[in-house]
Amino acid sequence: MRVNQLHPWPATVAEAEAIQDRLRLHVEVAGPRAFTLVAGLDVHYRDDERLTAAVVVLDAATLSVVEEVTAHGRAGFPYVPGLFAFRELPALVEALERLTVTPDLLVCDGYGLAHPRGFGLACHLGVLTGLPALGVGKTPFVGACSVPGPERGAWTPIVLDGSTAGRALRTQDGVKPVYVSPGHRIDLDTTTEQVLRLSPRHRLPEPIRRADHLARHPDSLPRL
Repeated sequence: MRVNQLHPWPATVAEAEAIQDRLRLHVEVAGPRAFTLVAGLDVHYRDDERLTAAVVVLDAATLSVVEEVTAHGRAGFPYVPGLFAFRELPALVEALERLTVTPDLLVCDGYGLAHPRGFGLACHLGVLTGLPALGVGKTPFVGACSVPGPERGAWTPIVLDGSTAGRALRTQDGVKPVYVSPGHRIDLDTTTEQVLRLSPRHRLPEPIRRADHLARHPDSLPRL
């Protein structure tokens, strides 16, 4: 698949923040509600700099694997809160461009609108690809939220600067919630519905679980 290169990779914090401010204007908060192919994206760090990005595309109906790819790289940007995406984006973009199929939805291990500048990894990847994208965080990042009820499907809003930016969502009875937010071309209700549907047995959605495993074990890919 093709990913639009809408900007050069930044070298400074000021350049990265300017890119986020510019691309944030392109984020759409409405889009389709049903999807055929869903892709999970994750990155595993082998040390402070070397990393492996993985993308796993699943059939949305059966959750069976359609395609999986990896890309190795180095983090070319320092760790700065709110700008963490720039460490991972080059490798993730390279992995996406290796796909022979184009997914309908990107499920990112990270944040979307629930981000200090309202432009997390899921927003960035959504704008670059033009695809619907959502973010699933394992821990709270920004905003305020209360603890949702203990049952699967319970949620509470994540409120940031007076607006709802995401939800703390319980995907399984009695497990810790995840923190979901729209990234691009998807609304919050659809984000919540998709995360629940893609998490039939585990806390994390299946696309992210598969991508995490592949990023940690890239040699498990079949040899062609």
